[in-house]
Amino acid sequence: MIKKNLFRIELTGLVLSTAMLALGGCAGTPEEAPPPRPGPVAVPALVPEPETYTVEAEPAPAPSPSPSPMRPDVPDRYVVKKGDTLWDIAARFLKDPWRWPEVWHINPEIRNPHLIYPGDVIVLYEVDGKPYLTLEGAAQVPPPAPAPSLPVVKLEPRVRYEPIERAIETIPRSAIAPFLTRPVVVPERELELAPYVVSSQEDHLVSGTGARLYARGKFKSGVGTYYVVRIGDVLRDPETGDILGRTVLYLATANLLSPGDPTTLKVTKAEKEIIVGDRLLPAPEEDLTFNFFPRPPEKPVDGRIVSVLNGVVMIGQYNVVVLNRGARDGLAPGHVLAVYRGGQRARDIFTGDFYITPDERGGLAMVFKTYDDLSFAIIMEAYRALRVADLVRNP
Repeated sequence: MIKKNLFRIELTGLVLSTAMLALGGCAGTPEEAPPPRPGPVAVPALVPEPETYTVEAEPAPAPSPSPSPMRPDVPDRYVVKKGDTLWDIAARFLKDPWRWPEVWHINPEIRNPHLIYPGDVIVLYEVDGKPYLTLEGAAQVPPPAPAPSLPVVKLEPRVRYEPIERAIETIPRSAIAPFLTRPVVVPERELELAPYVVSSQEDHLVSGTGARLYARGKFKSGVGTYYVVRIGDVLRDPETGDILGRTVLYLATANLLSPGDPTTLKVTKAEKEIIVGDRLLPAPEEDLTFNFFPRPPEKPVDGRIVSVLNGVVMIGQYNVVVLNRGARDGLAPGHVLAVYRGGQRARDIFTGDFYITPDERGGLAMVFKTYDDLSFAIIMEAYRALRVADLVRNP
């Protein structure tokens, strides 16, 4: 019992002492807390930084300059001579004469820019590295601005008169004249509608110059002159088999005397004898032109040679051919086409398989007359012998 009390007294005294110390600490100046003991420093894990590389972009390849259309031995100037053709002159300057429009530059105010005359001087000049051909003295290149101290003179355009017969031709006139002045190939539909000879005044079996002919059919209003022709061979499209037209043989020229049923005509000139059944075609009334501006077609063309009109087998320069493409396909007089020899079927000597050889370019042709589904073209260049069924495409 006494020991419990003593323990309580000592415990109470200890509590009081602790409380007094706490109060005393509050009343006095606080002492600075000792700095915390430094703990262990965290060392970040060593992670290798990703390597960086500087890659210099390769410069884009410079566009290769387009090949010059000019010949390596191109002259600086050329004086046009009588008998020259536009094709011949173009061939003096250009690798491909049909590219003439790409480099021909002339002031259209001076005169018809498509016509060139003997005595004209064609000169070569460059603008920004691009070659041009023009007429000497035509003032196509803009002159430098005049100095302020110089007076400015305004030039008025003057009309220059030149007989059109003097203008040089694109191609030799003699090569195509017979095919422009007389019918050679006629579309099938046109022949079906053509009038035909039924008899003559004296009931002769054959007729010639001076004879009177009687004909029936639909005559064209306002036409007084007709060609008498004989229908020949059928021309078929080698790709489709369709009839494109027929060849015709010119026999004579006849003038209409009196309309009716039958109509009366008089033969003014006959080269061959006329018989019953021969056809009458209107003679062309429009003025014929022999000046064409050679150029590539505006649309893709892929056709074939159907026939050659000169009665030959091997086709060469200045032969006239019939193509199975016409105005419906975008062809017009002056269009230039490349002629290709179609690939040939051959056998591999080791495997025995068949293969087709590549198409080979063999020449150039220029269209000079068109119908809806066919056209006439003249072979301007032939690197080798060409044949019927050869291909024609854009140059």
